[in-house]
Amino acid sequence: MEKIEESLANSLNRINFIFQNEKINTECINNSKRFSLLGESFGPFEKGKQYKLKLFSAIPFIEKNILKIASEEKCDSIDVQRYAIHERDDLQLIKRKNKFFLNKIREFKRFMENEINMKKKPKIDLDRYNSYTSNIIDSRLLKLLKLALAELSLEEEKRLTKSEKLLYNYLYILIKIWKDFF
Repeated sequence: MEKIEESLANSLNRINFIFQNEKINTECINNSKRFSLLGESFGPFEKGKQYKLKLFSAIPFIEKNILKIASEEKCDSIDVQRYAIHERDDLQLIKRKNKFFLNKIREFKRFMENEINMKKKPKIDLDRYNSYTSNIIDSRLLKLLKLALAELSLEEEKRLTKSEKLLYNYLYILIKIWKDFF
């Protein structure tokens, strides 16, 4: 069992790494000169202009209050609440446009924490974010467990995020071994 857990954790980290290399839309909130980061040049950034950067490259600029996530990309406690309500109300897994949906929620939590540290948002927003995230994870996991009792249809497979496909495969194999044993 340890081998599966270790492999699953490594695979989830790789999926998260892929997500961090996805480009996101940002907006400049404070002018900034040209920066060099990890051998790559960024900027200059001009207040009000939009920039498309890889998430891992954008993070330092967001944390330094130079850039912010563009409104169409944001994922705050209100968005996560909306996702949680949809998951709760739908008996099937909901297909999300972004196959890295859960990774986005996980990674964007750091922006919420940063805004709280900078006193831009109250701590209750982070508590709500965490609570709604937990609800989403629990709802999707229960639905995934039900699916893992049988083979996925093509339509069901399309509803899974990247990390859920990985987990489904592990669960399906484990459940099949267990059922076959008895």
